[in-house]
Amino acid sequence: MFRRAPRTFSARRRPASSGSSSEEEPGAEPAPAPAPAPPQDPGTAAAEGPVRSRAGVLSFGSEEEREGDEDLFKIKKPSFNEVTFRIRKKKSLLPAQREAEESKTEICDLEPGTGNSEDTEEEKKEEESYSSQSEDNNSADSENESTPPGRRKDLSPVNIPSAACIESARRKRHLARTQADYLPLDVSNGRQVSRRRESSDESEDGSDMKNLSFAPKMRTLRERMAEHMVSVSDESSEDEAQMKWEEQQIKKAVKLSQEIYSDASLCKSQPAKPKFDTSVSLPPVSLEIVKKRLTERITSLQDVHCAHQREYEKYMQDIESSKMTVEELEKNSDAALNYKFYRGMKTYVENLINCLNEKLKYINELELAAHALLQQRAMAVLKRRQDELKIESAYIQHLTTGKDKPTNGGLEGDEKIEILKTCEQRRTCRRQVREQSQKADHHEGMSSDDELTPTEVTEFQESKDNILEDSRKIFEDVHADFCDIRKILLKFQEWKEKFPDSYCDAYVSFCLPKLLNPLIRVQLINWNPLEQSSTDLAEMPWFGAVEELSNAENSSESKRDDDPDQEVLSRVIEKTVLPKIAVFVQNVWDPLSTSQTENLVQLCRNIFEKQVPSKSEGRKAKEDLIKEVVLRMKKSIEEDVFIPLYPKSTVEDKSSPGSKFQERRFWSAVKLLSNILLWNGIVQEDMVRDLGLSKLLNRYLLLNLLNTPPGPDNIEKCTKVVACLPERWFKDLGNGSTLPELLNFCQHLLQCARVLHKNNQSDETKEVILLLVKVKALHIVEDFIEEYKLEHLKSIIGK
Repeated sequence: MFRRAPRTFSARRRPASSGSSSEEEPGAEPAPAPAPAPPQDPGTAAAEGPVRSRAGVLSFGSEEEREGDEDLFKIKKPSFNEVTFRIRKKKSLLPAQREAEESKTEICDLEPGTGNSEDTEEEKKEEESYSSQSEDNNSADSENESTPPGRRKDLSPVNIPSAACIESARRKRHLARTQADYLPLDVSNGRQVSRRRESSDESEDGSDMKNLSFAPKMRTLRERMAEHMVSVSDESSEDEAQMKWEEQQIKKAVKLSQEIYSDASLCKSQPAKPKFDTSVSLPPVSLEIVKKRLTERITSLQDVHCAHQREYEKYMQDIESSKMTVEELEKNSDAALNYKFYRGMKTYVENLINCLNEKLKYINELELAAHALLQQRAMAVLKRRQDELKIESAYIQHLTTGKDKPTNGGLEGDEKIEILKTCEQRRTCRRQVREQSQKADHHEGMSSDDELTPTEVTEFQESKDNILEDSRKIFEDVHADFCDIRKILLKFQEWKEKFPDSYCDAYVSFCLPKLLNPLIRVQLINWNPLEQSSTDLAEMPWFGAVEELSNAENSSESKRDDDPDQEVLSRVIEKTVLPKIAVFVQNVWDPLSTSQTENLVQLCRNIFEKQVPSKSEGRKAKEDLIKEVVLRMKKSIEEDVFIPLYPKSTVEDKSSPGSKFQERRFWSAVKLLSNILLWNGIVQEDMVRDLGLSKLLNRYLLLNLLNTPPGPDNIEKCTKVVACLPERWFKDLGNGSTLPELLNFCQHLLQCARVLHKNNQSDETKEVILLLVKVKALHIVEDFIEEYKLEHLKSIIGK
């Protein structure tokens, strides 16, 4: 990193080698001093050899340094690296040659400036020989290298240590090496150490010089360890000094750069003062210009003043409003009472929710049990009816074809006859009931045939009573404040009266339907929307309590339009009642039962027209229920409608079993058509027309009508079919055309009218024409009147 500084030695006589000094006699005469050299040029003197910096001091460098172009007097950073001595073999020289070299060396030491090139070569050789004897002074040189630069001032030629000091130091060093110890870095007698390093080896005893060796001796393990520890300590101290010196240099450079930067910034920060140029002429200033500028200034200040005035007024209004708010709060400072109320309400609601969650599983179990009981009864009636239909159809087929053993689906003949007898007994009982009630407009097959045996009725009633008894025990252990809907709603009503804002912010009106759902379901366990004897919704306790909350008039008229409690009853019906009705439609409802259909239609009509709002959530619940109704009617058309076709000879005998069976099946289909058309106004009109006219009338009923000969029976059947059609379908029809689904039916009526007219049955013909007029088939009627010249019938169509 840094070149080692050249070492400086005192001008003294050195022997050619350590061995030569020991062989030299004490009385040897010194070589004669050479003659003074002539004066030379300064440049030549500097080039030929080293220059003496002061009297008696020479600066010797290595061969590489002397060969280079560097200045020998340049101050360099001292290097604290360990000094490595090079041991070179010295050629054995003759004694005469050694004496000559010693004389040359002495001359060079005395007058180094007067040497020539040959002396320089001899100096190089002498330096090589001198480096060989540096092995003996290794410890002293190491100590000199570890000495800081400040202490090297003492190592001058003037302060030469005496022989006694050198001997004492040598003994200490020898004693330390013998004891496997090392010399401390900080010796007390620094002057003696420095003198010992710079002193000459001339005064050393011959006996000590004889003990010197050119090659390093074998050392013990303890000596090598001690030497290694000394070298490591020296290296660490040198590294620390090196790092400290580098840090100082860096700090100096940074400080200098900062000073330069600060000076430059000061120069930049001080802008040059503008000088006024007298040669530039200023624009002329008139009174108008000054007046205009003053006016603009006054206007701007007035604008600012107005803005500040408005801001001040706004602040004053805010202050007044804040004062009024503070006064109102101080007047109504019932914070403790309010906190007590809210805390009590929170506790009440938590207890209510925990109670309902605890009872919810029992409510679900009882509700499922009640639905399962009703569904079981409905499925039993439906299965019995379908089995009887199959058995009776097979029996009539057997009678018609004359086979001995009809296919009975796995039933024996006795069992089949028993089933038919049972069915006929139920039919007879219903006939007797109708005769007592004097129902003339009834035909065989229009009854639902859903009567149960006494045993089945008893079992059903017992199971139902058990479920109701269990439902009454659900809230036996609950206080009335947590199970009575009226008391629960009174709690929330109190909240609404005291704190209407927080009542609305808490969305209590949206939470009440879900909160009341378990309690309402308990009251609906015994409710059957398909039975006439079932309790009406408006008569139930929960309905009255919720209706009172929705129709409460304790709020001011200004808030009535935005009162969220007005829709609580509608949401309760949407969340609780409509899903229950949908379950009944899917699993219990029988579309062939006129009483069930009428009750269900009336209930849905009341709910949809009065309670359920026309909003997205209410519309969704309504659509789900209508979807279930349509699916159930489609299923009934596919599974329950069956009208057989028999030969004309079989049908003409009205007392034959085949004719009776066909009539019962036809009137059963007519009853289903009537029940389907009752949903007009609730179910979409297109869907009702598709189910009733396309799938039932044109597919089943019309085939039977076409096979029935024209006469009173046919007219009666057609009259019944037309009576089922809603009148609202024909109000908006124009151009004398009927519904597209009734075209085939109108053609059948036209054919009947022609046959009856040919048979001279004018009354029957007029009835058929009236049926065509009811279905708005005016074009057909007009064509028929024109064809047969029946002018007296034009009054029927209003012409």
